[in-house]
Amino acid sequence: MKVLITGTSQGIGKAIAELFLEKGHTVIGIDRQDASIDNAGYTHYVCDVRDTERLPDIEGVNILINNAGTQNEDDIDINLKALIKITEKYGVQKDIKSVLNIGSASAHTGSEFPEYCASKGGVLAYTKNVAIRIARYGATCNSLDPGGVLTPLNECVMNDPELWKEIMDETPLKKWATPEEMAEWAYFLTVTNTFCTGQNILVDGGESINYHFVWKED
Repeated sequence: MKVLITGTSQGIGKAIAELFLEKGHTVIGIDRQDASIDNAGYTHYVCDVRDTERLPDIEGVNILINNAGTQNEDDIDINLKALIKITEKYGVQKDIKSVLNIGSASAHTGSEFPEYCASKGGVLAYTKNVAIRIARYGATCNSLDPGGVLTPLNECVMNDPELWKEIMDETPLKKWATPEEMAEWAYFLTVTNTFCTGQNILVDGGESINYHFVWKED
């Protein structure tokens, strides 16, 4: 299938692209950075997802994965508004089989930077809107909402022992996901899955269900 992925130069997006290539799919990446994938089945476009005038013309996209995102850098414009424009251009059409939006656990909890939470919260609602509209094509649309993932974006806390311990204390499984683990989820939701749609799939190691219940021990 023809798979279009945004934000493929590093982290989750790169891992997703590499998995789809490994499975034999044709992959097209859009990123404002140069390509970091060398594969005959991969085509890369250097473009900021906000730049609608420069977005490439790509026909017949079967799977669209909206991964491009940022934190504390025009979050609503990049994480939400650009995602909507990308989806309306490439995802809402007769050849589509699945759309996957990479959201965030913060959209469920609100426990991060204000605009980031707002942008990702919008992604959750928009996911349901798209799911309704592309059901006519037999297609699904879901969001994959990770908690902590071991990506370059998070190195500032990953490399700080004190902060890392504090984060692990809040994470029941005592670990963060790898980009490759998120890629497996993305593949399942877009290729294996044909019936789950309009859902926001939270994958965060249990962080969002953690609570601090204090009581006297017997």
